Amino acid sequence: MSSVPKPAADFGDTAPSRYPGERLGLPEHGPRSIGRVGRRLAALAIDWASALLIVSVFFPGTVGIGNGWANSVVFAVLQIIFIATTGGSVGHRLVGLRVVPLAGGYIGLWRPAVRTLLLVVILPALVWDSDQRGFHDRTAGTVLIRI
Repeated sequence: MSSVPKPAADFGDTAPSRYPGERLGLPEHGPRSIGRVGRRLAALAIDWASALLIVSVFFPGTVGIGNGWANSVVFAVLQIIFIATTGGSVGHRLVGLRVVPLAGGYIGLWRPAVRTLLLVVILPALVWDSDQRGFHDRTAGTVLIRI
């Protein structure tokens, strides 16, 4: 008698989702759906550019892509402040995204701090689940949705 392994889709008795966010109870398209890669990258570019601009204005001797520390610190501070107060960074808001806690309610300060610190490390942002949530969002218990 030979044992046949289960297909990958049935592993763990969890059916694959039809679209990102289905398991989280989010719609497939429109408001409150998962923010897709294009919007996320556009928001990241806007946020990084705004950090570069701030560094060039307030620290003119450190301007340049080579000064990653100053850029990273300013980027992180902007992320934490704006996500905690407005639900998203400047880039998120400009491209129509918002960071919300999965449990609902106020996002607080610790979620944006944990999310941002992991995001600055970069690697967790490259590890995604089937709902297109990065490791930084999963750890913080947040999801990036369209508004």
